[in-house]
Amino acid sequence: MTAFSSSPRFAEHTTGPHHPERPDRIRAVAKAVRDAGLLDSPNPFPGFALDFGKLPAVERKLIELPEPLGADEKWLQLVHSQDYIERIRHICEVGGGVLDQGDTPVGPKSFDVALTGVGALLDCADAIVADKVKRAFAAVRPPGHHAEPDRPMGFCLCSNIAIAARFLQKKHGVGKVAIVDFDVHHGNGTQAAFEADPSVLFISLHQHPRTLYPGSGYDYETGTGPGAGTTLNLPMEPGSGDDAYLRVFQARVLPALDAFKPEILLISAGFDAHRDDPLAQINLSEEAFGQMTDLLVQSAIVHTNGRILSTLEGGYNLLALGRSVVRHLIALSK
Repeated sequence: MTAFSSSPRFAEHTTGPHHPERPDRIRAVAKAVRDAGLLDSPNPFPGFALDFGKLPAVERKLIELPEPLGADEKWLQLVHSQDYIERIRHICEVGGGVLDQGDTPVGPKSFDVALTGVGALLDCADAIVADKVKRAFAAVRPPGHHAEPDRPMGFCLCSNIAIAARFLQKKHGVGKVAIVDFDVHHGNGTQAAFEADPSVLFISLHQHPRTLYPGSGYDYETGTGPGAGTTLNLPMEPGSGDDAYLRVFQARVLPALDAFKPEILLISAGFDAHRDDPLAQINLSEEAFGQMTDLLVQSAIVHTNGRILSTLEGGYNLLALGRSVVRHLIALSK
């Protein structure tokens, strides 16, 4: 069984009229999963019109978790400093602003929405550990994998996936956690949280950093100190398509997971490597996201008793985002 967690509150994080990380992203996901028949609940955004065309057949519906609440800030402190948390809260309380060099705007509700996003991941983690479901997907915004322990950046406020990993370790006693990030941008925030920690394997496939934000994620970045060897960066050349990604999955990603033998697998599921996405130059189809997910599910069945927690990162063409999320969820549900 696969769970789904989201909330209409994620549309309340305002970023301005022309920002790519906009509220319509969560509206598109909400509509796509219902158009595909993955959920039976009413669409929380009934006025949002977008035609996804013919979507693939669904064999199993998702289990919809109760609407998430804001996470207790003590869980954020597993990754972020208290000064960092207070700085973001203050900027939102005074009406909003821009948190970094210009690409991470926030509005009055953005901090509370970010807490709700973390809460969604923690609810998914609890459901998986309690064996209520095998796998879960948290459709949240803002995304998280660029947020470093002391620096918001790249549209991200809280390091959602990193907080979930630490939560699993601290609350539930999970030992070894693997994180696979196939967002087109390098997950620099996740890497910063774990690069010295041998208990977390971080694997990132992304467009080559010499050609794309944030300019990190070279293959020589492999971890530091006791964490040396548990960071695996796999830069992909601009123009790479389905075959190139699937070859790298078979040759590098799956063997790394086999060697590490995680107890649970986490996925930073960004869909901006799609060929129609405006922010990068990778040429994946939505089918490729399903195929990559299939491979990760097979690995999880071997190593983690099938346990996977996935969360939404990037994806900025609304049609491509919705269709790719559906492929991802169908594969998670197998």
